[in-house]
Amino acid sequence: MIEDRYAVIGNPVEHSKSPQIHAAFAAQTAQHMRYDRLLAPLDGFRAQVQAFYAAGGKGLNVTVPFKQDAWRLAMRLSKRAQLAEAVNTLRFDGPTIYGDNTDGVGLCTDICDNLGVALQGKRILLLGAGGAVRGVLLPLLERHPASLTVANRTAAKAQQLAEQFASHGPVSGGGYADLAGQSFDVIINGTSASLTDELPPLPSGCFASGSLAYDMMYGKGLTPFLQFAQQQGAARQADGLGMLVEQAAESFLLWRDVKPRTLPVIAQLRTGLC
Repeated sequence: MIEDRYAVIGNPVEHSKSPQIHAAFAAQTAQHMRYDRLLAPLDGFRAQVQAFYAAGGKGLNVTVPFKQDAWRLAMRLSKRAQLAEAVNTLRFDGPTIYGDNTDGVGLCTDICDNLGVALQGKRILLLGAGGAVRGVLLPLLERHPASLTVANRTAAKAQQLAEQFASHGPVSGGGYADLAGQSFDVIINGTSASLTDELPPLPSGCFASGSLAYDMMYGKGLTPFLQFAQQQGAARQADGLGMLVEQAAESFLLWRDVKPRTLPVIAQLRTGLC
């Protein structure tokens, strides 16, 4: 039997844990498929996707820096991908390329189901205004928080994002200095600062009693943001490993129409980080 082919495409891509995750999902659900890494030249995303598609590929996960390229390439888009203007999952439906963004649902599933933190009625702070934040705004607003604040070094970019999503819930945007004197129940770091061991310029006192600090990045031990959160009295700290697995499970469902169990895969990856 010929295996259905999938891959993650990016630049760089050799660090991606997606092949390991999807291999575990396939084994668990008895799906006959193969999943690879695909390195695309920075100016060659479209050509690489078309070549993979022409060779019989069924779908792709898209990582940095190509999520907006994938959004432009897709012929049909989910509502969440359309609003985010970023795509992390492509599915090839005959002659049509369908684009979705599973990052936000992956984040919400990890926070609400795996960590047991309800978002309804909570004051949420999102740090950053790039593609990672764009991809999670709608799913977060759909959980009906009391408020959602976007903070970014360039305040105008955060304000622009807030205006774009204003019809979907109580969202506002501004600079980090605007956060002084405010406190939040859930603070999510959507910047790439943790990749370079840096810290977003978050004022002291932002973590409310019983708050959750969540970093979309992950690694061995606490990221600088989570260390800061711990020092500031955040009740709980969580990294983005669960989000990574949950967004992959949503992609898998989109491709195979089967929802895999995620907790064993998260545990497996966590063991590898220790």
